[in-house]
Amino acid sequence: MSRYLSKSVQNLRPSGIRRYFDIAATMDDVVTLGIGEPNFVTPTHIVEAGMQSLHDGNTGYTSNAGTYELRAAIAAHIQRRYGLGYSPDDEVLVTVGVSEALYLALKVLLDPGDEVLVVEPCFVANPALVETAGGVPVMAPTAVEDDFQVTGAALEARITRRTKAILLSYPSNPTGAALTMEHMLQVAQVAEKHDLVVISDEIYERLVYGIEHINFATLPNMFQRAIVLSGMSKSYAMTGWRIGYATAPKAFTQAMYKIHQYLIMSAPTMGQAAALEAIHAGEDDVERMRQEYDRRRRLLVDGFNQLGMSCFEPRGAFYAFPSIAISGMDDEAFCEALLHEERLALIPGSAFGSSGRGYVRASYATSEDNIREALCRLERFLERRGLLQRAMESALA
Repeated sequence: MSRYLSKSVQNLRPSGIRRYFDIAATMDDVVTLGIGEPNFVTPTHIVEAGMQSLHDGNTGYTSNAGTYELRAAIAAHIQRRYGLGYSPDDEVLVTVGVSEALYLALKVLLDPGDEVLVVEPCFVANPALVETAGGVPVMAPTAVEDDFQVTGAALEARITRRTKAILLSYPSNPTGAALTMEHMLQVAQVAEKHDLVVISDEIYERLVYGIEHINFATLPNMFQRAIVLSGMSKSYAMTGWRIGYATAPKAFTQAMYKIHQYLIMSAPTMGQAAALEAIHAGEDDVERMRQEYDRRRRLLVDGFNQLGMSCFEPRGAFYAFPSIAISGMDDEAFCEALLHEERLALIPGSAFGSSGRGYVRASYATSEDNIREALCRLERFLERRGLLQRAMESALA
């Protein structure tokens, strides 16, 4: 039957994350730090707003671009936080999560064979969506020596006559890195020099620690060439509500709207009502959850470092990305052995691109008890191999 399938689908790589979830699903007593989803329940007042929308009979479609009230609230929210003036009429598009927004952005920009510079390590969907939109992902690596921040030089080295756009995802899944102003300006300079569009996925914008998030469109001369994506899933613990959005100049959003109206019709109606409540009255909830993530972040990162798994400090999102160099194993073998021997699920860094080899992703969007148990299981795993002693000797040398 494969002869009926398109070559593009047959050539699409399966998710490097899903394999470990599938294995873990066959086991009992698994502790997972693999899931990139808040363990908080959507705040009650937001749930009630969605339920009230249903009780009021709002069970049909909204306008294709999203309700005007929600688009206006998103525009006002961005104006307050970043000083950017997007028109709710034609520069804000409500989508089914950021995944749809990213696909739309890529689809309206790319002709077959056009290239997109994809900064990695990155979420597994990023290069796959470039391919499904007809483009060619060109991976731009980062390194721990630069705190996993992309440099202008790394982008410049990969530009060809087919390069059309740069795809950023900061704060980063999987590394937790946040792009500094210095590095953002390097990206902006490359984009302006080569007349490129920048697609900036900022879904973790509210989950930052000890820093302020910088919206890419606020940089000099970038408003007109930036498509910024965000949504409600991570900051407001609303993953299942499926509400994302894109903000960009009219030429971009209206092109995206053309595809969106045929592909989706509109984002979930009750989800939009809940999102409106979240924007209007959810700031205290965001801060409460952010502070809890910050506490867990310190617990997990300190735990990795104490076990000899060097971990740079993540400044955003809810992921740590420690090195497994002390093990002498590759990251896939490490994660498989850890899962089978200790029932502990982490994700190999190579699932997120070649820059992730030798690292593992651990999510601290889970309970403190789970984090402590995970560190105990990891300690047993390392001790069984004599690696704890080696790590302590190295630290004392």
